[in-house]
This record gives sequence, structure tokens and C-alpha cells, in this order.
Amino acid sequence: MELEPLITANLNAVHARIANAAAAAGRDTTEICLVAVSKRFGPRYVEAATAVGLTDMGENKVQEALQKQMATGARRVTWHLIGHLQSNKTRKAAEAFDWIHSVDSVDLLRRLDRAAAACGRSPHLLIQVDLADEATKHGAPEAEVRRILDAAATCRTVEVRGLMVLPPRSQDPEDTRPYFRRLRELRDELRAAGPDRSRLDHLSMGMSHDIEVAVEEGATMVRVGTALFGPRPTATTL
Repeated sequence: MELEPLITANLNAVHARIANAAAAAGRDTTEICLVAVSKRFGPRYVEAATAVGLTDMGENKVQEALQKQMATGARRVTWHLIGHLQSNKTRKAAEAFDWIHSVDSVDLLRRLDRAAAACGRSPHLLIQVDLADEATKHGAPEAEVRRILDAAATCRTVEVRGLMVLPPRSQDPEDTRPYFRRLRELRDELRAAGPDRSRLDHLSMGMSHDIEVAVEEGATMVRVGTALFGPRPTATTL
């Protein structure tokens, strides 16, 4: 299968969806970063994606990202960790990723700061917020978000740049709107709380099935996999 024509066609369709939603909300598309989620899609998909102009790649697991980086090392890619980060993987994550979307505790924040300092890196961080209280998902309760931000003020190398949410899965994209709206409201409340929080400029929210709703509610990063690459395989492809 020729991947570049397939991804190009899908990318054009995704860009059109983002542009239409942005226009409806009175937003500029340059405010919105498309993160191509290559989870379980092998290195040749990453190569094809970057060849057609995608510069931001998202992975759920540290080890899978490391393998793809080694296999595609010649290309410059901004790597995003969008999955849960175990505390024992903080050093590898700090080395491998430019953005980490899944900080959910003060302890993890501080571990990442120490790890980043040790390896000479300064990844940007997003706080994953739990707005639905789902037992199967990670994320910080709203009250904990404020504690994480207070702790971030003392970090040496990492910087918290915004918030992320994974709403409950639903076939109807409109069901995700209240969660996206609340994340934006929370971000705005936090930014208004003091000048030290003024750089909370990113909202990571929205996936293939609900891009439009996320953009309308203020997403600055949308995490898109199947709409770009097709149905996700059950195991990592070559």
C-alpha cells in the first residue's frame, strides 16, 4: 500500500474539518496544532506522515516512541507523549519527548523536572485533568491542578503550558462538548488567578471523531490518529 497518497488525502480532509470548525468559531487555524497519533502504526507511517508535511507526532507509550525515533531518526519531528506516564519512565520520557500531555500529580511533575535537568532537556508539559471521574482513566482532579501549578513555579527546567482532557468515549461528538468547554473555563480561571500562570496557553483536546467540537471550544492541539492513518491495528505494524 502506498502510504503517502493515502495520508495526503486524509490530511487534506482533516485540515478541511479543522478549517471549517475554526471559521465557525471565529478562530485562526494557525492557533491549532495537529498532532498525528501514530500509536501502533509502524515507522514507515511516521516516515510517510513527515514526508507529506506532518511535523508533530503523538505516542501513548514511551518505548514505542523510542523505537520509532531510532528507526526514523533523520527526520526532525516534535514528539508528544499523550498516554499515561509511569514514574519509572520519567527519565526516558524527558529525553524522548518535546511535549508531555499527561502530568497528573505533583510527584510526577517533580520527577520530570529532575529527569529533564539531568539530561539537559526542557520539555513542555500539560496537566491531564479528570473531569469525568472515570476509574479507567488517569488525570488530576480540578483541586489537584492548582497544586500542580503551584509546584510548577519552583521547577528548574520543565514548564507547564496548559491542560489536557480525555472525555468519556461517545458516538455523538456533542457529548464531549461539556468537557471541552469546562477545560477551557478552568484554563481561563487559572490564568486569571495570577501572572505566573499566564503561559497556560494550550488546550489539548479532541480526537478523530470530535475534532470540530474541540476546535469550536478552543482546542489548540488536536490528537488525530485513525482519521489520518486508517483503522488502528491491534498490534504495532512495521
